[in-house]
Amino acid sequence: MSSELAEIEGQISDIFRALSNGFQKMDKIKDLNRRSRQLEDLTDKMRESKRLIKEFDREIKESQYKFDSETTKLLNEKKQSMIKELNSYVALKKRYASNIDNKRVDLFEGPGDGYAEENVMLASTMTNEQLMGHGNHLMDETDQAIDRATKVVHETIDVGTETAASLKAQTDQMSRIVNELDSIHFSIKKASQLVKEIGRQVATDRCIMALLVLIVIGVIAVIIVKIVNPNNKDIRDIPGLAPPAQSRRLLWHQD
Repeated sequence: MSSELAEIEGQISDIFRALSNGFQKMDKIKDLNRRSRQLEDLTDKMRESKRLIKEFDREIKESQYKFDSETTKLLNEKKQSMIKELNSYVALKKRYASNIDNKRVDLFEGPGDGYAEENVMLASTMTNEQLMGHGNHLMDETDQAIDRATKVVHETIDVGTETAASLKAQTDQMSRIVNELDSIHFSIKKASQLVKEIGRQVATDRCIMALLVLIVIGVIAVIIVKIVNPNNKDIRDIPGLAPPAQSRRLLWHQD
């Protein structure tokens, strides 16, 4: 068997396994809608398996010259076996679909539709008092059914009212949250502006501090000079620092 035929056969086997498991689960599903969806899913798998069987047959015909007669016979028997298994699943699908349709008909017909003729025969054998009693009993059951339906309607209305109130409360809460977020955004914006202003003030203060440091340094320098030269002598009177004679005469003339 070629690799293409083996791959197709593996895919068909996987689908048949899924179909077998799916039909086994059908009896465990009680809800009609879920059973219908399950049956539709199984039907799609059967369509896919039918397509793969056709592809398997086409591959046999195209590769027939590669196989001997015995291999071709075995492949055809395999194809017939797959068709037979698929037909068994188709029959199961029809049976389950018929059961689902019958149950839906029973639900729509109601309890009195199947017993109309029997009720007529019973009414013909009843006395007037029995008929009146039976009619009153039916009216009581109808009133009780109406009361139950009314109760369900009221409960539904109450649930709807509570739901609407809850939605309104949630809407108000969302509005408050949005307002709070807007306030937080505004506060963050103001804080950013304040930080920028503080940064500018810090820069200005740094410049002022630098100037103050320079002034202090100048004052300290003056104080140091005063300490070094307490009598405020002229440089000409300091030994070792007097200018030459010629320069001294110039200074005298200037004096």
